[in-house]
Amino acid sequence: MPSGRVRWFNANKGYGFIENEHGKDVFMPATSLPAGIKNVRQGAPVEYSLIDGRRGPQAMNVQLLAAKPSLVKATRPKPDDMAAIVEDLIKLLDAAGNQLRHHRYPSTAESAKLAKVMRAVADNFDVQD
Repeated sequence: MPSGRVRWFNANKGYGFIENEHGKDVFMPATSLPAGIKNVRQGAPVEYSLIDGRRGPQAMNVQLLAAKPSLVKATRPKPDDMAAIVEDLIKLLDAAGNQLRHHRYPSTAESAKLAKVMRAVADNFDVQD
């Protein structure tokens, strides 16, 4: 059975595309999904049967494979710890906002610290399930 990853899928349109192991797109109609599944996430690993459709290769009998566990998700801070980090970030942003209200940007060191913290917080929130 060929395999690949969902490149994108739109439940409202009723179709999407799988990127196969060779980097080629395969059309995936919603009717090819398992019973009870109405939507799939981008990047989800799948196996499928392949037929020649009117406009090229088309996936049928799509099987969703278990996603590999996320190392980032497993190592991100606990919610209570993340709450404290977000509160500290709010204080840093508030201080930067006050400086901007006085018509000056934070110093280079303060800006670098703020950017680093914001990136780290964003990375912890932007974990795909």
